[in-house]
Amino acid sequence: MSSRTARAETLRDRCDKIRAEEEQLREGGGKAGQERQHKLGRLVARERIARLLDRDAKFFEIGLWAAYKMYEQWGRVPAAGAVAGIGNVANVPCMIVANDASVKAGAFFPQTVKKLIRAQRIAFENNLSLIYLVDSAGVFLPMQDEIFPDEDDFGRIFRNNSVISAAGIPQFAAIMGNCVAGGAYLPVLCDKILMTEGSGLYLAGPSLVKAAIGQIVDQEELGGAKMHSEISGTVDFYEKNDEECLEKLRSLVGLLPEANEKYATPRGKDAAKPGDAIYDLISVDGHKNYDARDLLATIIDADSLDEYKADYGKTLVTAYARVGGRAVGIVASQRLQVRTKTEGIQMGGVIYSDSADKAARFVMDCNQAGLPILFFQDVTGFMVGKAAEQSGIIRSGAKLVNAVSNSIVPKITIVVGGSFGAGNYALCGKAYDPRFILAWPNARYAVMGAAQASDTVFSILARAKERGDKKAAPGELEELRAKVKANYEEQTDIRYGAARGWIDAIIQPDETRDVLIQLLQYVSRPTPHGRFHTGVIQV
Repeated sequence: MSSRTARAETLRDRCDKIRAEEEQLREGGGKAGQERQHKLGRLVARERIARLLDRDAKFFEIGLWAAYKMYEQWGRVPAAGAVAGIGNVANVPCMIVANDASVKAGAFFPQTVKKLIRAQRIAFENNLSLIYLVDSAGVFLPMQDEIFPDEDDFGRIFRNNSVISAAGIPQFAAIMGNCVAGGAYLPVLCDKILMTEGSGLYLAGPSLVKAAIGQIVDQEELGGAKMHSEISGTVDFYEKNDEECLEKLRSLVGLLPEANEKYATPRGKDAAKPGDAIYDLISVDGHKNYDARDLLATIIDADSLDEYKADYGKTLVTAYARVGGRAVGIVASQRLQVRTKTEGIQMGGVIYSDSADKAARFVMDCNQAGLPILFFQDVTGFMVGKAAEQSGIIRSGAKLVNAVSNSIVPKITIVVGGSFGAGNYALCGKAYDPRFILAWPNARYAVMGAAQASDTVFSILARAKERGDKKAAPGELEELRAKVKANYEEQTDIRYGAARGWIDAIIQPDETRDVLIQLLQYVSRPTPHGRFHTGVIQV
């Protein structure tokens, strides 16, 4: 045989060649594409995944060869412009799908769609939580006829989002760049939505809006992170940058029961503030305003608060936290006066439409994640008046009542101040099956406040007296007013309610954390299986 004869390829040669090609595929859009991302202050897809995964966690990648040499007329589309695979996040195995914006701005090609659908199927069949890192310009329009219409095309992704959600498999979406047109439905169909500053979420971008309806609007006003966190209420968590967003994602995944059962510490950190700080925060007559977060700081583990939709529906505080190391959801009355972008000033202790909508969605999410819910009541009721009625306050209130009624996770209610009217119902009063319902010595329980109720009752009785044969003297009416008010105040005293079984125990405010740690141990015991579902919700 001639020495010049080529050496036959060996298996090792073929494997080395494949390995080298895979390294090129992992470069995505190459140095130029990665530099474009970095100039925008954003990480590239694989950097995001590396930060999201646990330290030294293995990543089982799927679909690396997707779209290989398939769309050369349009240029290279490495890995179909997306990275997908399974790895541990907060010790929970998750399917992660990340758009690679260094490749054609993360646009969806036909094989991108098929790759994502395959990832969803694997997650569904193996009960894996799904994390979507969204940074995509949407459908690659020159090939829309191969992406848009069929049963295994773009729309199937959103159908799968819905089916996966109904199956109780957690889905998280972090918008870390563009999320436009039909692709905007993907994150909104997930359980939790995070969005970074400078990102965009809209059905049509500024240029298309101008062409379609002649409206001139900038990206932030149309679909920026601040708009969606403060006005539309679509985004649950507003984050400054990729790094903070990925860290928040890790903390949210860490709240899942799977993470808690295996890895949560039995006790957790101490509270940030001592329990007796409550006595300087809250007045016995309920007239003093206070920040619900200051109250929670005496009860939950330090540095464990992750507030949900913090800039929307501000008269209720909804948050994830830990108490003695156990993950919980919290719905708490906010007693501060707040200002909103759309409605202006809102009174503390009152439930408005946006607050009710937010809390209803939060209760649903806690059921999806299997988190116990703590309700802190200091509520005067729902907002009334023309503006409130036109905002759909009855519909929003019914939505919250529906969600609380059908909630199957353990619920514990603590009445820390007033518990009046339908506010009692919406924040899990006795009729809504809390596992335990507790109250502080200053708590008050009634259909409305003593002043308003006594005036109403007095008016009714006074009119009845005036209709009688004998006209009442002025002094007699004042005596009647005082008697009615005294009777009503007696009935609002928490001891009156405790005597009638409306609450399980009156507890000292500074003992609230220790009592909750004890009760959370009890409610976390295995219970008969149920399924969370709602009845009809008006839209």
